Amino acid sequence: MQLIASGVPGGMIVLAVLLVNLRHMLYSASVAPHVDHLAARWRWLLAYLLTDEAYAVGMQRYGRDDESARKHWFFFGAGFALWATWQATTAIGIVLGAAVPESWSLDFALPLTFIALLTPVLTTRPAFAAAVVAGVIAVAGFDWPYGTELITAIGGGLVGGMFVARLLEKEVAAT
Repeated sequence: MQLIASGVPGGMIVLAVLLVNLRHMLYSASVAPHVDHLAARWRWLLAYLLTDEAYAVGMQRYGRDDESARKHWFFFGAGFALWATWQATTAIGIVLGAAVPESWSLDFALPLTFIALLTPVLTTRPAFAAAVVAGVIAVAGFDWPYGTELITAIGGGLVGGMFVARLLEKEVAAT
């Protein structure tokens, strides 16, 4: 809506929406090996519940070194809890939203959510490098037109993380 209100051309809006939501394809690709043994109804249900937050929590569980056949229940629990909370808070917002004073700036809530999700998964040097590069680009490009700072930050983060991963591979190969 912000892009429409700013008069951004329709083609740019469609491109921005596609690129920003491309992350769901990446999430799905990395979750697929962990759920390919499940029945189709489970895979569809987990796909429906796949959000940034559910992915972050679920992949931490899938990353553990145990052979539990029920890891999908953990992913389901996280996804369902997030979905139910979303529904409940949306209903509360519909009823009480007009009572929140405009002076209460709540713009900080979304970045704080992503920082809280990101911090526990920064366990490797490539992941940390990707986050730092993406963060620097996003901040440096704050005023870039058409939201291009986000797309550039994503690409820069991927390149930065891959660069550090390759450096580490070369370091291991040399020893």
